[in-house]
Amino acid sequence: MEPCVLPAGGLVLRPWREDDVDAAWAALQDPETRRWNDAGSGSREDARALLARRRDWSSGDHASWAVADPADRLLGSVSLHSVDRDQGDAEIGYWTVPAARGRGVAVRAVDAACRWGFAVLELDRVQLFHAVENEASGRVAARAGFTREGRLRRSFRYGDGVRHDELLWSRLSDDPPPALR
Repeated sequence: MEPCVLPAGGLVLRPWREDDVDAAWAALQDPETRRWNDAGSGSREDARALLARRRDWSSGDHASWAVADPADRLLGSVSLHSVDRDQGDAEIGYWTVPAARGRGVAVRAVDAACRWGFAVLELDRVQLFHAVENEASGRVAARAGFTREGRLRRSFRYGDGVRHDELLWSRLSDDPPPALR
């Protein structure tokens, strides 16, 4: 897979760049981001290594984008990961900077990444997992066209060091597209 740019309803999903480190490092210091997505938040070097992995799509197991506004300010991150081309499925993960929350940024980014995965990777299913307590992610999932399927008990240790129950959502390639505002 080769990195690509995707339009996302007034946003741009673009490949991560080396010069994103400072903006990503700052975003990863937000307590809510660290609680639910602590990868890369330990040090500036951890953030640099995280972005290097996200820039390299050569393994075919992920597609990762920086989410930016039209002025190229970093608003967040979205990744299709655990891509299994044989099974036709993947997982999706995302975060947004505090100033972008509640504005539909994550919903538009998740929708664009899913549409790309269905069209280009020929995925049939994208799964989304989030801690039960992370209600904002549940709102993103519902608005991005995902169907809640179940609860996984103590299934993942998040950045707070606690194993949380997670909710499992999915979006299928033939599900109706979400009505985005």
